[in-house]
Amino acid sequence: MSPSDEPKHPPLRSFGRIKSRAIKPRQAALFDTLLPGIALPDPKSGPIDPAALMPGAAAVWLEIGFGGGEHLAEQAARHPDTLMIGCEPFLNGVGSALRHIDERDLKNVRLHADDARDVMTALPDASLDRVMILFPDPWHKARHNKRRLVQDETAAEIARLLKPGGRLRFVTDWKDYAEWALERFERTPGLVWQAEAADDWRTAPADHVVTRYEEKKLGDTAPIFLDFLRT
Repeated sequence: MSPSDEPKHPPLRSFGRIKSRAIKPRQAALFDTLLPGIALPDPKSGPIDPAALMPGAAAVWLEIGFGGGEHLAEQAARHPDTLMIGCEPFLNGVGSALRHIDERDLKNVRLHADDARDVMTALPDASLDRVMILFPDPWHKARHNKRRLVQDETAAEIARLLKPGGRLRFVTDWKDYAEWALERFERTPGLVWQAEAADDWRTAPADHVVTRYEEKKLGDTAPIFLDFLRT
């Protein structure tokens, strides 16, 4: 059997648990009432056309791993003419996001309660104006680094999806992951790091939304902000 004939294995899971405590009754109800109307089409069933999800959208943003949905909901509220696609496999986080969307009556959010990489594969070239990865699972033990979301393949896929002039933001509070991600993004054709001085990665951008997770300070450093431009 030649290498090209060998069966392809799915990528390693880049996230940990998909559920912890019982989902609160109100949030659980939203899985039945709200989520069906804003869920993305199954990415494994075929291509996803962002224009069909929100006709007339001025831009399309993707947040990979939206946690509790605070950042996603706030950005959606600030940019009502932008289609916000959020992916998160942790069901408690999805429930929290549904609550935020419901309370703020947001009409420009579409969710995928599973691995973002399936959605990325289903999206067409140059279809995104912005990609955001905030505080992904660090997998900080060396033997687990292969499970990190940011790999060369992921970086290349992001570059494929971003329009010329589109932007990628990666934020982490683990020094090693920041170095790891920077190395891979910088060697990806088409992605150009925008930092010119230390404050550019040490200081939160003006449009950054601080979440409860960030306030817990679980990493080994203050948040590091890496912004890239798609050339």
